[in-house]
Amino acid sequence: MRPRHRVVREILNLTLGVYTRIKYNVRVEKFKEQGKRSYLILFNHQTAFDQFFVGMSFRGPIYYVASEDIFTKGWVSRLIKYLVAPIPIKKQAADVSAVMNCIRVAREGGTIAMAPEGNRTFGGSTGYMNNAIVPLAKKLGLPIAIYRIEGGYGVHPRWSDRVRRGGMRGYVAKVIEPNEYSQMSDGELFSAIKEGLAVTEGRGDKAYPTKAPAEYIERAFYVCPDCGMSELYSEGDTVTCKKCGKEITVNSDMTVTGEGLPFKNVGEWYDWQQNYINSIDPRDVGEQPLHQTRCRLFEVIPYKKKIPLGEDLPLVLYSDRIVAGDVTLDFEGTSVVTVLGRNKLNIYHGGRVYQIKNDKRFCALRYVNIFYRVKNLEKENENDGFLGL
Repeated sequence: MRPRHRVVREILNLTLGVYTRIKYNVRVEKFKEQGKRSYLILFNHQTAFDQFFVGMSFRGPIYYVASEDIFTKGWVSRLIKYLVAPIPIKKQAADVSAVMNCIRVAREGGTIAMAPEGNRTFGGSTGYMNNAIVPLAKKLGLPIAIYRIEGGYGVHPRWSDRVRRGGMRGYVAKVIEPNEYSQMSDGELFSAIKEGLAVTEGRGDKAYPTKAPAEYIERAFYVCPDCGMSELYSEGDTVTCKKCGKEITVNSDMTVTGEGLPFKNVGEWYDWQQNYINSIDPRDVGEQPLHQTRCRLFEVIPYKKKIPLGEDLPLVLYSDRIVAGDVTLDFEGTSVVTVLGRNKLNIYHGGRVYQIKNDKRFCALRYVNIFYRVKNLEKENENDGFLGL
């Protein structure tokens, strides 16, 4: 903790805070009961600006647990670290150093904020949470502020570049005091956290007007209701399957229309896609590629930089490996596959970290889902249902 963090926080609140309120039409409720205490703030993750909503509700500096990707951007990363000192964490991976940094901040009297999902929602519902949040919370011993963000999926879906009209809300829904959760089992506390952060959107409940409601939805969707795993293309309000020509219209309220659809809205479509992947065995195709495209490949030196390894390389997804140019990333040697931002793909393989990028329409989620589906089948845990997010 440094005095400059408080100064920077006030400057950001006066500048980016105003910009954020206007851009997202968000109603942020001040946490009047904060007092002078420090908190562990847990929030559901809907937009790229969620941390600003949290910051506008609380007084004083907040130390955010942030993906390691923001620490690989050269001087920009160094500036961010100097100004606000985020706590780096390896996404979807055990990270002892992140835990130790959180303990240090808590002991110094700081407030810590994190999204237990570790990922922005692609489908509108609060996603998978690792139960490791429970022992961390108990170790820190801070009051837990359950911070809910509502309307964010409609205003700015993770798969879209457009911020839509509609409106959002950010507020502290509940505080769980240390003397309260010390009497709770780990399972009870985990359930309380999940229930407190559970938000379900993208199901036709509200309109979010925009000129192109379907634009870039193929970043999250890759299964056609008529022909299965495919490649989709969006334009305006229409999504077209490149394989069979199936067309789906996406409306401003996130409902979808089309002939013979087994779902009624974007949220149901995402759930249907997850169920579809969990119903197949990708290994049935043998050595046939599941998908092919082009990519840019980088090696990530955690918390430092990215090293370019190639441009416009062939990228091929098999049922047991991902091949990018001359680099083969077999599933056996891979520990984690995850999505960063809208569609960057990070692969943790053999003690190294690789990042794959493509054009704006690239669907990184496809690779994440297939990897975890195969892993579940190999562990004879096919009913686990967890597909990486």
